[in-house]
This record gives sequence, C-alpha cells and structure tokens, in this order.
Amino acid sequence: MQLLKNKKTLITGGTAGIGKEIALSYAKQGAHVAIFGTNAQRAAEVLCELESVRCSPEQQFVSALVNVADKKSVEEAIQNLLSQWTTIDVLVNNAGITRDNLLMKMTEEHWDEVLDTNLKSVFNTCQSLVRVMMKARNGKIINVSSVIGLTGNAGQANYAASKSGMIGFTKALAKELATRNVCVNCIAPGFIKTKMTDVLSDSQREGILGQIPMGRMGNPEDIANAAIFLASSLSDYVTGQVLTVDGGMVM
Repeated sequence: MQLLKNKKTLITGGTAGIGKEIALSYAKQGAHVAIFGTNAQRAAEVLCELESVRCSPEQQFVSALVNVADKKSVEEAIQNLLSQWTTIDVLVNNAGITRDNLLMKMTEEHWDEVLDTNLKSVFNTCQSLVRVMMKARNGKIINVSSVIGLTGNAGQANYAASKSGMIGFTKALAKELATRNVCVNCIAPGFIKTKMTDVLSDSQREGILGQIPMGRMGNPEDIANAAIFLASSLSDYVTGQVLTVDGGMVM
C-alpha cells in the first residue's frame, strides 16, 4: 500500500540527512517529490536516488536551489513549482543549521543566520502556500523542530530559540487552518545519526547516550517514518501536535 500515492510534496533541506531520507521515503510511498537545497551537486545526486526508488512512471522528481531564508527566492521557487503542479499537498520544513557558542561569545551574525534559516524560512514557505492549501481545503504542513526546542541546551541559545519558535508557530498556524482541513504539526527529533552528530567527540556521544532511555541515537529513517504518518491520511485528525522521536529522551 502506497500511503502517499500521487501526493505532491515539497521538502526544504532535502539534499542531505533527515530531509533526504524523508524525500526518499515519500517517493517509495508513491509521492511526487520536490526538494529545495543550496548545493547543486547534492541535489543532482538525490534526484538520481529518487529515480532509483520510483514506483511509477507518472511520478515527478524535481529540485531547486533556494535560499529559504530569503522570502523573494522562496516565493519565486514555489510559484514556479505551482506552475508545474498546480497544488502542493504536503510541505515539510526541514532546512536547518547550527552555529553553536555560549551566548556571551555568540555573534549577532550567527544569531541572525540560525533564526533566519531555521525559523524565518518556515514563515516564508508557509505564507507562500497557505492560500493554495486553504483553497484546496486540503494540506499537510510538517515542521521539523528538535528536542532542543523543548529542553534548551547550553551553547545553543540561537538554535533552541529557532526550534522553540517553530513549535509556537506550528500551534498558531494549526488553529488558523484547522477549519480548512489543513493539518500543521511538528516533529521533534532527538539525537539522530547525521553529519551534524558525526562531529561529536566520544565523550560528548557517551554523555548523550546516557540521556536516552533506549541507549542509542536514532536514524534518519525514524524521522522519515513519522513524516510519512503526518503526511498521510492516517493523521487526518491530528493537528497542532509535537511528535517527539527521541528514544525516550524527553518524556
């Protein structure tokens, strides 16, 4: 059974890590997939991987180089996509960066960069699509936050603020769109094996694992599975929620 057959999906930050895994998982479920990213080579590689998991000849896979922090760029890219697809059924806001430092040492540039990429991008994409989804009286918006947005973390004031802001944004938008049958939810991943966590030292890794009741980091597939659920008809009565996928780290 293909849970997302013929669904038109857009994933930001779709060229690596969690975003790439969501894109591949959606394709395996029969969806059309568009990815936004900033690296042309990685985007081309993901398109090739999407082709390798194609379920039907009708599926369409496209990519665009987009700075999601720039409103004009986002609007133009989404309008171009809509000119091809007419509508977008599922939006996954996954683009995110870190610029970690203690607050006393954090530069204004690093604060702004993280807030713009992680949080303003969600405003940019959602504002560009809400009218389309409201008119269709159908849509799923999935914002990939983080457990750090729930708990905070020393040295990540900018990242925590952006991810916590995403949760508040999700709940507000869910209330605005509920009567139009548009569901807006968050996924809050815990520590997931990606390039972001590959840089951790052994001592940092041991400290993290000590906080996770399941005793291991998650895989990108764990997040993709949650994203399939929230994009499918299985979650049609779920909105304004934060689905924490963290091995029990935050209870």
